[in-house]
Amino acid sequence: MSSAPAPFTADDYRARMERAAAAAADAGLAGVLVAPGPDLVWLTGYRPTADTERLTLLVLAAGQDPVLVVPTLEAPDAARAAGAPALTLRDWTDGKDPYAVTAPLLDVSGRFGVSDNAWAMHLLGFQQALPGTSYVSLTQALPMLRAVKDEAELERLAAAGAAADAAYEEIQKVPFAGRRETDVAGDLADLLRRFGHAQVDFTVVGSGPNGANPHHEAGDRVIERGDMVVLDFGGLLHGYGSDTSRTVHVGEPTAEEQRVHDVVREAQAAGCAAVRPGAACQDVDRAARAVITEFGYGEYFIHRTGHGIGVTTHEPPYMIEGEEQPLVPGMCFSVEPGIYLPGRFGVRIEDIVTVTEDGGRRLNTTAREMAIVD
Repeated sequence: MSSAPAPFTADDYRARMERAAAAAADAGLAGVLVAPGPDLVWLTGYRPTADTERLTLLVLAAGQDPVLVVPTLEAPDAARAAGAPALTLRDWTDGKDPYAVTAPLLDVSGRFGVSDNAWAMHLLGFQQALPGTSYVSLTQALPMLRAVKDEAELERLAAAGAAADAAYEEIQKVPFAGRRETDVAGDLADLLRRFGHAQVDFTVVGSGPNGANPHHEAGDRVIERGDMVVLDFGGLLHGYGSDTSRTVHVGEPTAEEQRVHDVVREAQAAGCAAVRPGAACQDVDRAARAVITEFGYGEYFIHRTGHGIGVTTHEPPYMIEGEEQPLVPGMCFSVEPGIYLPGRFGVRIEDIVTVTEDGGRRLNTTAREMAIVD
């Protein structure tokens, strides 16, 4: 696989923090409060080594320098983060009130965007210390904060997609019939790691009737000849996500199984063809859904057509009816229509697509025709 990309620099993180602060100001917010999680990693490169109840918080506001509030015992680790030179560290020791330490950084009557995974305990602490403040989730206030990727991010997403594609090519060579779903899922996880993934987030293996559950977790069902098998797998490589789905068949499919697969493949192609700058997210969903509805399977397409991907495998934007957010070059998201026939089988085909200047480009390139496996 490809060599590791050049690491992000302090200047990269500085630019992201400045963009976040400016976006918050444009949205009428006094600033952004970022707890440990994907937003903090994306903005600073800092990932605390432990999930702790001690307050760790990045404070961003237009016109003021970024400040990362950390427990004293974790300050050395925070200082080593790639983005640390672009911010000021402010530490607090056990026995002190972390909200009193942080409060001077905040507008006492401001409305702040807060990362979705912030602890309720901390948010309530700020409300008590600064009763004039109010808060809104970042997903609601700044849903597109991480949505548009730069070239370095696109390079990482492409590498993750190529690694997932390599895993799919190899999984077709392993035995399916007579083995449990968990066995094949374990093979998939091993392959993702072999091709460079540092983290495996999911390996869905839905055989036969289990394939009609879009989020079926691999279980003890023994895969049989004649089964349709939905494979959906991904994780993180170089800090960025992969997510792809293909549906294979153990032995020769029936005419109906082939027809359903062909419909999904046509729908997925239509969804990808709808990707272009200025189109609304819902247009991608509509294009894929129209095909499935035309062939009489509309009621069996039971989820959105896609989701954004970046430092997490699921993030805004979402390809769903009602989402009018325009597509912008650099956005990356899945296009993954499916048909799920309860008690019988399911089919899903998924690629990650990035918006280009004049259309869209798939980051997954494996064959979308139904593969026959043993």
